[in-house]
Amino acid sequence: MNSSLKYHSIVDFTTETGVVYDELELSYEVFGQKLHSAPIVLVNHALTGNSDVASPHSGWWKGIISEGNLIDTNKYTIISFNIPGNGFDKKPDNLIENYKDFTARDVAQLFGLALQQLKVEKLHAVIGGSLGGGISWEMSVLFPSLADNLIVVASDWKASDWILAHNKVQEQILLNSKKPVHDARMMAMMFYRTAGSFKEKFNRTVNENLGIPNVESWLLHHGFQLENRFHLQSYKMVNHLLSTLDIVRDRGSFREVAPLIKAKIIQIGIDSDFFFVPQENIETKNILDELGIDSVYKEIVSLHGHDGFLVEDAQLKNLLKDVF
Repeated sequence: MNSSLKYHSIVDFTTETGVVYDELELSYEVFGQKLHSAPIVLVNHALTGNSDVASPHSGWWKGIISEGNLIDTNKYTIISFNIPGNGFDKKPDNLIENYKDFTARDVAQLFGLALQQLKVEKLHAVIGGSLGGGISWEMSVLFPSLADNLIVVASDWKASDWILAHNKVQEQILLNSKKPVHDARMMAMMFYRTAGSFKEKFNRTVNENLGIPNVESWLLHHGFQLENRFHLQSYKMVNHLLSTLDIVRDRGSFREVAPLIKAKIIQIGIDSDFFFVPQENIETKNILDELGIDSVYKEIVSLHGHDGFLVEDAQLKNLLKDVF
């Protein structure tokens, strides 16, 4: 079990779907400065991510969060919660059996309530990539005065038709495959990278030991890795959450909802991303401009598609240096 994990319970929580949970235990980690001693940055993790955003060996975003880095652990307190049921706490009792009870908005609500109960009243920034970015959008509507800066990377305030279609295929694999997590992950990797990225990495080379193309062995390796560290129920949960991204559900149009957000909105797209496509971010930026809402859109140039937000650390640091 992860010894650096902290725990906080939310009691008597009712989900958007009307299901009451007597208690939900959230796990989280704190990096950098002691809580309440420095400006606070909340990091919301992506689909297969977790709260370990900055530890020296395994931190998945340590390329931008570390001592002397963009989000400097000498200057900031960094806090990151695990999405309920993602399995990172290795507690079987905390897996979510009925994953369709929850939406991304519920997760945003839980994170915000936990911050309130930890006496966190102001964030310098909330930042999230992919699914974590969508949860960050939701938090900024639910808790409008919480963050000074809303930073969403390779993400969107909604699940587009393209995302919904992808997630439906993922769900079918998870429900029907003999190796559900393994096979779903193989398929997903096709959407997280690009043809150009594959060509640069593999260029039709062959794995001599296995007698198959290197691209095939790479996909099989990714499937095997995720199968070994991700519970099927957890993967069903986070995949479902991605389909529920929608800050306007039951609230009105985007033009009506966006003015509720008090944070400066910073969208970072990736020019080659064909999962969360940058055109959607640009459409959002145009509406925000029409409404006179403080926002910027910046773009990472990358061969690597959606995964560029985990690869292009130098560009991300340059695009966000004025915030940090």
